[in-house]
Amino acid sequence: MDDSMDLFAAAEADSSASGSMRRFEPLAQRMRPRNFREFVGQQEVVGPGKYLRRMIEQDQIPSMILFGPPGTGKTTLAQMIANLTGSVFKKLNAVSAGIQDIRQIVKEAEEQRKFYQKRTIVFIDEIHRFNKSQQDVLLPYVEDGRLVLIGATTENPFFEVNHALLSRVRIVRLGKLEDGQLAAVLRKALEDGERGLGNKKIQCSEELLLGIARMAGGDARIALNLLEEMAAMLPLQGGELTEEIFRSIVGERVQSYDKKGDNHYDTVSAFIKSMRGSDPDAAIHYLARMLAAGEDLNFIARRIAICAAEDVGNADPMALVVAMSAVQAVQFLGMPEARIPLAEAVTYVASAPKSNAAYLAIDKALADVRGRDCGAVPAHLRDSHYKGAAKLGHGVDYVYPHDYPGHFTKQQYLPEKLEGVRYYNPTNNGKEGAIRDYLHQCWPNRYQK
Repeated sequence: MDDSMDLFAAAEADSSASGSMRRFEPLAQRMRPRNFREFVGQQEVVGPGKYLRRMIEQDQIPSMILFGPPGTGKTTLAQMIANLTGSVFKKLNAVSAGIQDIRQIVKEAEEQRKFYQKRTIVFIDEIHRFNKSQQDVLLPYVEDGRLVLIGATTENPFFEVNHALLSRVRIVRLGKLEDGQLAAVLRKALEDGERGLGNKKIQCSEELLLGIARMAGGDARIALNLLEEMAAMLPLQGGELTEEIFRSIVGERVQSYDKKGDNHYDTVSAFIKSMRGSDPDAAIHYLARMLAAGEDLNFIARRIAICAAEDVGNADPMALVVAMSAVQAVQFLGMPEARIPLAEAVTYVASAPKSNAAYLAIDKALADVRGRDCGAVPAHLRDSHYKGAAKLGHGVDYVYPHDYPGHFTKQQYLPEKLEGVRYYNPTNNGKEGAIRDYLHQCWPNRYQK
């Protein structure tokens, strides 16, 4: 048996010694995996032969930040490292810890390295809650190896962690557990007589276990908490968990959606991209997610209006009219009725022909205005309403288009320095195709069919 297996056995023995105290802990805490044999999921990160697993088994742990949704194994992985490493392991929670706590750990780490030739690993849970100055304190110690940092966060570290600190650690992303994986976790809890519910002789169908897993939304902690609450509804001698018990416990599905977090931005991004991509079914799905999570109605309405202008544009000018009507309607109605005009606007925008030509035109024009000498307004277009304007040549040669057939006649509108520049490039989609045809009639050299 290799050294890593000896470490696994030692960890299990240590866990058994404290079994009498563990019975007071929640099921999710008791069932926390103790080694890689018990760890479910994340095989692309800690599967056999993967870099991180090899480093842990060889006790060569690099500084890292574990990033992923709740209940996916971040704290569990850190505790496994604590059990398997020969290094000194210190744990902090960013909610309650401060700079002084870090400095004390650094002092102890220096002593451990100097007198005992041992590294110190510091695990900081919810590291995104550390402010900039607290994160900065860690930099020199992580860089010179006095500390091996393991951070855990549910927030995107590229938003919440200093770039200087990010450059000194590995980002390890953990994904949500699949329903089948969660069902396996629940089955293990039902069968484990030492730490789980095995002594209660509880029966549960695979179908119901999968139902619990789906309700948990990839979060093992939620799944085990639900199982424990359902088990508490049975007599002491055990029995069978039923759909009726399940429904009496769960209420509505837990929404994994933080209005300031990464999941928020991911959902909004998918919402906008679905409207832009002309998929009304996907767009209405992400709208439902946001509504169920209590997202700000004005925020949703603004995103729809922006999409109508940016991505539909003149291919269907009514899209912006419908979107702005929804903006007003949600302010007047509120929930639950506001969901209806929002759904109407979302499906209209998603189903409309698309063009971003107006969006590209204004950005290109702004780039010129800000970055080059665009020249003066042509004299014949300048204001001529005040006395003496004609003496300056303002408006003198202006030609009134409505005096000509088709209400159009050619003349120079752009400044001389921009003559020939083209900003608006209408597509052939929807009503913008007719706009392109009209502009071709007016300016055949500029707008080709």
